Amino acid sequence: MENEKNLVLTDEEIDTNEMKGKYLTFWTDHQLFGVPISDVVQIIGKQEITPIPDSPSYAKGVINLRGDIIPVIDVRLRFKKEEVEYDEHTCIIVTKIEDNHIGFIVDSVDEVTNINDENISPAPRMSKDRATAYLTGIGKVENKVVMLLDTSKILNEEEIEIVSNAAKA
Repeated sequence: MENEKNLVLTDEEIDTNEMKGKYLTFWTDHQLFGVPISDVVQIIGKQEITPIPDSPSYAKGVINLRGDIIPVIDVRLRFKKEEVEYDEHTCIIVTKIEDNHIGFIVDSVDEVTNINDENISPAPRMSKDRATAYLTGIGKVENKVVMLLDTSKILNEEEIEIVSNAAKA
């Protein structure tokens, strides 16, 4: 009987197991990136963004999503890529980082895909530069290479506080 108890999973454990290895992939500057699906709250099309004065250039402003004010970050600019005009493919991936919702503007969403641990290589550490700090690994899906991101590290704690406080202002 005692062993049977060990076989029963809570809803939380089932949800965690179901999400393990699942990533939302998206394109930014002709590069494919992936974030754990467990970090994704919602994907929305481009929306009117209200700029916040004195914000970093990559912090495009805030959006009103069903009454919630959400700061949005342009992934291209955060990754020091060239800024482009938003088009019909541009999406905002709303994520939860700590207790904050933050939207990431991407060129387009690709798909939700499974990437098994054996298909993930460690992220290269080319320098102590911030740019490689948010990579958790490099995934291989069929003939595609996916840069796997840790959404909680795309912004450091100070940056999260800045953009979150701007959204609350």
